[in-house]
Amino acid sequence: MLGDKQEHFEGKGTDQGALQSHIEEYLKNDGFKVHTSAPSDQGSVIQAKKGGFLAGVIDADRALTITITGSPDDFTVRVGVGKWLKDLEVAAIETLILGELFLVIDVAESAWNLEIEAKLVKDIKSFVG
Repeated sequence: MLGDKQEHFEGKGTDQGALQSHIEEYLKNDGFKVHTSAPSDQGSVIQAKKGGFLAGVIDADRALTITITGSPDDFTVRVGVGKWLKDLEVAAIETLILGELFLVIDVAESAWNLEIEAKLVKDIKSFVG
């Protein structure tokens, strides 16, 4: 799917809570409104929305969505556009990660999303090592 990127990391021993916090701070520092699911054995979900002129480009019910799944030594980070879930904090993580969390995006969204994804993935790779 266009605008849906996955990065797999093995043998890094990464503290996934620290990674989640790092991603949240990165997005907040870039002007995003961020909310996350509570971490569980299945992983965690981070969603981010940006206001301003992007509100006219990106549907109001869509958000940059990041999932972190796996163990500290073998995990996947997936970045794409998903539906903004108002009750993300109380949603069942299994449903979020296994369900249809990511959406097909149009041309305007894909250009914006690819730019944000590239920057975020580069930062994640730097953090993980």
